[in-house]
Amino acid sequence: MHLLILGAGFSGRAIAEAFKAEGFKVTGTTRSPEKARQMASLGIEALVYDGENIDEDLRAAMRSATHLVQSIAPGPAGDPLMRPGMPALATMMRQLDWVGYLSTVGVYGDHGGAWVNEETACRPVSQRSRERVAAEEAWMATGNALDRPVAILRLAGIYGPGRNSFMNFQAGTARRLVKPGQVFNRIRVEDIADSTLFLAVRRLGGIYNVTDDEPAPPQDVVEEAARLMGIAPPPEIAFETAELSPMARSFYGENKRVSNQRLKQAGYRFRFPTYRQSLADLWESGRWRG
Repeated sequence: MHLLILGAGFSGRAIAEAFKAEGFKVTGTTRSPEKARQMASLGIEALVYDGENIDEDLRAAMRSATHLVQSIAPGPAGDPLMRPGMPALATMMRQLDWVGYLSTVGVYGDHGGAWVNEETACRPVSQRSRERVAAEEAWMATGNALDRPVAILRLAGIYGPGRNSFMNFQAGTARRLVKPGQVFNRIRVEDIADSTLFLAVRRLGGIYNVTDDEPAPPQDVVEEAARLMGIAPPPEIAFETAELSPMARSFYGENKRVSNQRLKQAGYRFRFPTYRQSLADLWESGRWRG
């Protein structure tokens, strides 16, 4: 079994580790030669890919891959493998048995704090979320054409070792923004990896929300991290007065509670179903530093 990960970043590297533990050969791409060297040190066959030009090394990896995880964000021209002029996937990946496409719960848009699931109509607000919806549709159509299972994993806010509230405190960037009624879902990176492996080995396709059990206000997570560290939380900042980048502010324009019941009903059991359990694990194990 050979897994190819296009865009082996934070989530992709965790997925690589999970698949390697099950005996898969793993190849991953990155844009940076330095990151490629880091990946190679982890036992991942690393290739440099700019999302545009497929060289012969990547073509060879695609020809032998039995499993594909696509993590590269689409652009205005669409998914990198679906753009005009690209060879058909069936031509490039003859051994392909299963595809996982990493998307985002941002495709649902704003639902005023109401619960959403995989049957909820997508109402994407941002351009990047609209591009994700188009990419999802292209991958599902490709799966149907190839008669291969394609799993769309809609991911919530990602965190884990090396990327978490404790790191924000250490860097002096922790803030307690308060927007009344605002909630977010989150997902620990290890659960992304484990759920991807779960779907792959069972050849399950379809759309799955990969998210925790407990959508919560962002300030609650900061307060819990401060409590575990034994320090005072930062002062509250009203959302209206906060200085935020346009992208960060756009996240607060989408308010919803995302259900993970479909993934659970398929048989997956989350390692970190709530942020409280997850933060406690990171802090007590010392793995919050990465």
